[in-house]
Amino acid sequence: MARLSLLFLPGLVAIGTVHGIFMDRLASKKLCADDECVYTISLARAQEDYNAPDCRFINVKKGQQIYVYSKLVKENDAGEFWAGSVYGDRPDDEMGTVGYFPSNLVEEQHVYQEATKEVPTTDIDFFCE
Repeated sequence: MARLSLLFLPGLVAIGTVHGIFMDRLASKKLCADDECVYTISLARAQEDYNAPDCRFINVKKGQQIYVYSKLVKENDAGEFWAGSVYGDRPDDEMGTVGYFPSNLVEEQHVYQEATKEVPTTDIDFFCE
């Protein structure tokens, strides 16, 4: 019986460490440079400040650079949003912050690869920790 209890313990630990919420999808498709949406599409610069309305979005300061990884395909009356990452001023901010922002907030400075791959969005695209 003790062996059976030990088999369940790792599963309980893994379940207990997952925190977050799946938010509503902003779009059903996105444009990417590759099938996995891991390659940077472009480097953009924020033209104004933006305060994120919820955990799917990122806060952006005017003049801040944003690495763009995907562009959501606009649907109905929804706004046009891009996914990207911003980095703080601290040298130890290696991971940056990833999220969505309005496309009309930025001006693309350099296009690395064209966003030609249309990929379906998944629940994990709108997961918040």
